[in-house]
Amino acid sequence: MSTLNELFNQPLRVMNIGTSKFKEDLDLQGIETIQVDWQPPAGGNIQLLKALDFFQDNERVEKANKEAIQRIKDAHPFLIDIEQAIDVIPSMHSKKILHSGPPIAWENMAGPMQGAIIGALIFEGMAANEEEARALINTGEIEFGSCNEHSTVGPMAGIVSPSMPVHVIENRTHGNRAYCSINEGLGKVLRFGAFSSEVIDRLKWLRDVFAPALKKALVLTGGIDLKSITAQALHMGDECHNRNKAATSLFYREIADYFMQIDIETDTLREVLRFIQNNEHYFLNLSMPACKAALDAGHGVPYSTVVTTMARNGVEFGICISGLGKTEWFTAPANYIKGLFFPGYSKEEATRDLGDSAITETMGIGGFAMGGSPAIVQFVGGEVKDAIQYSEQMYEITVSENSNYSIPTLNFRGAAFGIDVKKVIETNILPVINTGIAHKVAGIGQIGAGIVHPPMECFEKGFLRFYEVYGEGAVNE
Repeated sequence: MSTLNELFNQPLRVMNIGTSKFKEDLDLQGIETIQVDWQPPAGGNIQLLKALDFFQDNERVEKANKEAIQRIKDAHPFLIDIEQAIDVIPSMHSKKILHSGPPIAWENMAGPMQGAIIGALIFEGMAANEEEARALINTGEIEFGSCNEHSTVGPMAGIVSPSMPVHVIENRTHGNRAYCSINEGLGKVLRFGAFSSEVIDRLKWLRDVFAPALKKALVLTGGIDLKSITAQALHMGDECHNRNKAATSLFYREIADYFMQIDIETDTLREVLRFIQNNEHYFLNLSMPACKAALDAGHGVPYSTVVTTMARNGVEFGICISGLGKTEWFTAPANYIKGLFFPGYSKEEATRDLGDSAITETMGIGGFAMGGSPAIVQFVGGEVKDAIQYSEQMYEITVSENSNYSIPTLNFRGAAFGIDVKKVIETNILPVINTGIAHKVAGIGQIGAGIVHPPMECFEKGFLRFYEVYGEGAVNE
């Protein structure tokens, strides 16, 4: 009884769960109150709850997920070559343009993506200017496709045209390949929708000078181990999405000696090496296809709820799930990014989330590994503790930990990986992505960087479809 009296004689501290109105009333009375941000599983959606119940402790799903993530973890991507897109990308042809994110029609594309396509057509010599490019597109002669549906990824607008050089990444464990263009650097660049003469001239130099030199160097290497570089870079403060300083330096150290051995003029050699040296984001366009090659190896496992693709086209966000069709997208309107804007810009000028670079988070690096990249907060906002909390939270929605990619600040714990669509629905926790912010007008470029999450609707649609295919009453042997 005395203990009970002591309890009620202490100051009252209230924890409020649910609607914040009760907290607001108590605040007015001067009572200290803690608000718990809680939602029922699946947001209380009856259909989703039914699906969750059906797949609870489902051995078949658990076994499939183990297989999917083991395939992804065992993947070993190497940079083996650089070729023009039309010569290596499946189903590529002379009038096809690939873009980031899920499929989208020209008239629905965001400004930066339309601008980048215009630039690509000028680069290809199919148009002399913007007016001619738009006229050509309106004839219907140009076919558009999603990079991800062609074993390819691209940052921001993600545009890949027929004669653009692309890195060729081979997963030597499973034999599949992935492709990505060359990172142009910062400033006025095609991936943000710019198509001025300086942008086109740089693209031509990359095709006619840089790519042939890199190709000669790569012949001497026997392939460059991207998995090893990524693992080392994560221990040096990178997260291999928006921070690639260490990874690019490691790649430069690896490739430089081979450049010295090829038959190339001294001035050209200096120019080629300087391009990599001065472009801290060069490795992004190797990190992305390395992740793509690994994740593609884990796709197509029946009964697996592991997410194998997250991608955005500036209008919609889309995901793909291992146990469902290879090109079956689950989409919803892409969110706006919250973060730091460059001086003179604001959120009103930003386009929606854009690019294939969320393939890094799908792999368990990027935003998932921010806890090991404290300097990233200077770029995307927040504090170091926020970055660590994001990394820790991701273990709640993933199937496993990737010991290949460990995080020093988490006592070398393997990064969370294998996003489980079921766990996202159960916990109401969404994957975290750190990313650049593009201006909504083509060509202005990057205006900031920050944090963004996929729309929950993507996961809800995907899980309901999964229940339709594998749930009660479905016939799947």
